[in-house]
Amino acid sequence: MRIELLKSKIHGVKVTEANLNYIGSITIDRDLMDASNLIEFEKVWVLNINNGERFETYVIEGERGSGTICVNGAAARRVQTGDPIIILSYTQMDFEEAKKFRPTVIFPDPVTNLLA
Repeated sequence: MRIELLKSKIHGVKVTEANLNYIGSITIDRDLMDASNLIEFEKVWVLNINNGERFETYVIEGERGSGTICVNGAAARRVQTGDPIIILSYTQMDFEEAKKFRPTVIFPDPVTNLLA
């Protein structure tokens, strides 16, 4: 049996930009991607803490050390600059393997979006 479980989580970052005129995705600082075990083009869920919106999109790499969290395309209507969000990705694995698995969860600085 295979189950789906949390793989990566970036908790409590703030949206730095919402760019409606883009083809889609979420731009994430490369340092945050590395620390949270996310790769470019990986599917993620974005949860907006302020308004309860939840949507899925994919990751594109942002400038390393910039703190960039930019929601692009149509999803930009679901956030405002400054909104705190949670970014999640999931994986599927064998049930027994999943019992030993631990997700990568990071808590960047809530003001700068940078790692401590």
